[in-house]
Amino acid sequence: MDRFDAMQLFTRIVDLGSFTQAAAALDIPRATATHAIKELEARLHVRLLERTTRQVRTTVDGQAFYERCRHLLRELEEAESSLAELAVNPRGRLRIDIHGAPAQAIVLPRIQEFHSRYPHIELVVGSGDRLVDLVREGVDCVVRAGEPKDSSLVTRRLALLPQVTCASPGYLAAYGTPTQPSDLARHLAVNFFSASRPEVFPYEFMVDGKLETCMLKDWISVNNADLYKTCAEQGCGIIQVPRFSVESQLREGSLVEILQHTPCPPMVYSVLYPHHRQLSPRVRVFIDWIAQLYAERFGGAAA
Repeated sequence: MDRFDAMQLFTRIVDLGSFTQAAAALDIPRATATHAIKELEARLHVRLLERTTRQVRTTVDGQAFYERCRHLLRELEEAESSLAELAVNPRGRLRIDIHGAPAQAIVLPRIQEFHSRYPHIELVVGSGDRLVDLVREGVDCVVRAGEPKDSSLVTRRLALLPQVTCASPGYLAAYGTPTQPSDLARHLAVNFFSASRPEVFPYEFMVDGKLETCMLKDWISVNNADLYKTCAEQGCGIIQVPRFSVESQLREGSLVEILQHTPCPPMVYSVLYPHHRQLSPRVRVFIDWIAQLYAERFGGAAA
């Protein structure tokens, strides 16, 4: 029997004035109760209870210990109650970091729903493409594209986002429309790099069920999703992006999808957070909420 169980047993014996009734109330054998109190007295080096054939009374030391036990057990009960309430109605500051395009197109348009559901959570939202040291910077979780490489973080996949290869009508009029990936050797790209990956990203295509990659020539490269799309719209070259980020441009005609018969593989989006034995309620509800958000938009996170 641990210390809190022994304290709970001791206070119940004092309250009921009986070993037998206290043991019955806690659903333990009377012999176990007797042995536990003897161990408690031996550990404290004091006699806590005076036992007679008719009643059980506290000694002077026992009464003082009883008052302290009641206080500690009450504090423990209040702490557990408070945590239970937090699990249902989490509160506190939550720091997250999300790339600009998903933040603007997926998360922020629905963020008022999260606030309505969890009004006591204060969100601090960062947006960027740099590497974030979650523990050192006090960030609770990040949403990132691509296969995570940091094994020190817990990863929960959110979705596989369809991607498109596209260019502006002006660029295609000037350079022609490629019909297969091998045609790209004669084309230009707007290349993309990131803070976590200074080399430019390759272009990827599924050809006859196999992944093929290639590097395209460029005269401009960027590390910002909005600049990437703007350069493509201005005729600077070909880009590959998640479809959701260029839906309006494709619909309006400022960008045109190409190479539909050899599509690029989908992009993985995941939420990452530090290892903890027990995830805090506010982080847990946010991760569950954003996972549902991506599932509604992109159909879940199939491997």
